[in-house]
Amino acid sequence: MTKTFQTLQDLAACVGQEVAVSDWITITQEQVNLFAEATGDHQWIHVDVEKAKAGPFGGPIAHGFLTLSLVPRIFETAISVVESGMGVNYGLNRVRFMAPVPVGSRVRGRLKLLTSEPIANNGLQMAWEVTIELEGSPKPACVAESVARRYP
Repeated sequence: MTKTFQTLQDLAACVGQEVAVSDWITITQEQVNLFAEATGDHQWIHVDVEKAKAGPFGGPIAHGFLTLSLVPRIFETAISVVESGMGVNYGLNRVRFMAPVPVGSRVRGRLKLLTSEPIANNGLQMAWEVTIELEGSPKPACVAESVARRYP
């Protein structure tokens, strides 16, 4: 369920808090195959279903960078700012892939606002701790510090 804020200042007031949790996202083999095509990463643990069944994870797993690439979708389903017309990715400060994501599993993101600083054009630069949970796993699939800029 999307958490809605009226203004960027309303969102900035949440520094230090878990702000929102995204919807669950099911990881499909089609997504994994399309990601492999887009990036050229055709490692068998991702795209060769039969070989992957006999591999270390018991089946194909999502690319770590595919999991990371879900961050914009996580934000889209978790947070809305009524008086914000644009947001851009500014970078990542730290990323760790902590558990494999099997094809067919579900992930979701927990968003904690770490910092918020004013920038030009009445915008905000925010650093977020994004914890991508893997349903049923005691360990997250990925933890990343994402830096984003939002503008009115």
